[in-house]
Amino acid sequence: MLGIAYGELVQLFRNRLVLVTSFIMPIAVSAFFIYRHEIFADLGSLGYIAAIVVFTVGAFGLYTTSVTTLASRRQNLFLKRLRSTAIGDAGILGGLLLPVTALAAVQVAGVLIVFGIVAGGPANVVLLAVAVVATLAMLVGFALATAGLTNSPDHAQVTTLPVAIGVIVVASWIGITGTEDMELVKRLLPGGAATELILNAWNGGAALSDSLILLAPTLAWVFVAANLAAKMFRWEPRR
Repeated sequence: MLGIAYGELVQLFRNRLVLVTSFIMPIAVSAFFIYRHEIFADLGSLGYIAAIVVFTVGAFGLYTTSVTTLASRRQNLFLKRLRSTAIGDAGILGGLLLPVTALAAVQVAGVLIVFGIVAGGPANVVLLAVAVVATLAMLVGFALATAGLTNSPDHAQVTTLPVAIGVIVVASWIGITGTEDMELVKRLLPGGAATELILNAWNGGAALSDSLILLAPTLAWVFVAANLAAKMFRWEPRR
């Protein structure tokens, strides 16, 4: 698995398009929100900015790149060749997605540290870390499911848009309006409970027990995404 991961890491840094979509664009958007944090804090809160950062990096740096990677490796029959080796399916997928997942986690951590220095740190670092890990796990699951519907790397530009844009819209909606109205609906949407968890972790003011309950909808989406991936993921191109 580590050998596959190393090869994927090299490929990531050789692909200019991936560098732009995975690193430059998410960092640029995050930098804009941090630079204008006073305006966006008035619109929502500091926790809202943190949530947008997490979902921007997660949606484009992790989710979209993972789908593109898997579609590309399927198209050139690399997945098929790997399945003929002694490595199991979980090891193959883990090796392919480990680099992009690790880089996304480092990006999120780095941007949030800078944000904390500029605007003030989170009220609960541990809770924030739990929220970030749950969010990234959910997006990895969605990536595996979406890859099953994606025929090629070019096709990934279309198939990833609903989830990528959707989770950012949900995060913005909840970050700006809160959960006082339509609480259940907002929490059950993909990324909704995770957004509220990030808000609580950064802004404080919510009981720990109330915040941990928000893990349930997010982990439920991880479960749903994993089951969709198991049913929809394909190892060979469609004929």
